[in-house]
Amino acid sequence: MNQPLQQSLTALPILNLSQFDQSSTQADFLQRLAHIAKDIGFFYLTGHGISAEKILEIQRITRQFFSLPQEQKDEIAMIHSPHFRGYSRVNAEVTRLQPDFREQIDIGFELAALEPETGPTWRRLQGPNQWPSNWPEFQRVVTAWQRDLRQVAIKLLKALLLSLGQQDTALDQLITGSPHELLKLIHYPPIDQMNHQGVGPHIDSNILTLLLQDQIGGLQVLSQGKWIEVPFVEYAFVVNIGEVLELATNGYLIANQHRVISPTNAERYSVAYFLSPNLFAGEIPLLNLADNLKALAQGPETDPLNPLLRNVGENCIKGRLRSHLDVTEKYYPAQFKQLKQSTTISSKS
Repeated sequence: MNQPLQQSLTALPILNLSQFDQSSTQADFLQRLAHIAKDIGFFYLTGHGISAEKILEIQRITRQFFSLPQEQKDEIAMIHSPHFRGYSRVNAEVTRLQPDFREQIDIGFELAALEPETGPTWRRLQGPNQWPSNWPEFQRVVTAWQRDLRQVAIKLLKALLLSLGQQDTALDQLITGSPHELLKLIHYPPIDQMNHQGVGPHIDSNILTLLLQDQIGGLQVLSQGKWIEVPFVEYAFVVNIGEVLELATNGYLIANQHRVISPTNAERYSVAYFLSPNLFAGEIPLLNLADNLKALAQGPETDPLNPLLRNVGENCIKGRLRSHLDVTEKYYPAQFKQLKQSTTISSKS
């Protein structure tokens, strides 16, 4: 398995994005970003321009959503959406064939479903969200958060490209138009069992992930075969590299494994924003890295449970199909049958 963490890690580094905007600090920022992206692939991001007020607002709205009566959350259950949008109960999502002990709501870029639903399966990922009824504030706050995080993620992506010696427009074909972004509001209920899977070891299929977490621990990053804690840093995002950048750099950058251990005697809330390419972007391009960087590129990961696919749409839908098996069984029966034949899942997983 490719391993980006080339040195023993005890704590994630912190990058201040505001340094990218200053001529006196930009060169140093890009140098640090290049080093951290290659050797670690995970870091805290401060100086991102998202106000404390907005952060507290999205955290408040997240807690309010999960405090709704169960029947109200179930009204917008993901099983009602072929686009994999909506609410999932505890243990509904699966990571590496094991259920995740968390509840969540998945929200994407708001677009109408494509008609007719023909062509590649991944076209069905495009569609409307499901929103709680009689609560316009929720949609307003969440939509504003998506817009703000999209701007931060794209700015960071362009900085990363510059740090790799590329034009900052080198991957514009992936983010032009309507991005297939995903926002997850997540609640990890407390559990008595130690080391229980909140979400299992995995890598993210997108370009970049920006995670807002609360004071309750549980997030861990794999470093030299050991799981390293990623504690709360006030008003900071935890950023990690996704599969798209691993493919675009031919494995020079690596999407690193991470997981969440369910908290004991506490509740954990987090808000994860995933910047993903436009579904219709086609093939993920291969960046023309400098020779000294190419020499360090070992090719993308080869995991039989998670093959990395260069076609944007196919790489996007693979994880959705295997993670939300009830939705797959209902709307994608042919793909569900293939999953049953190739793994140990059942329709009750």
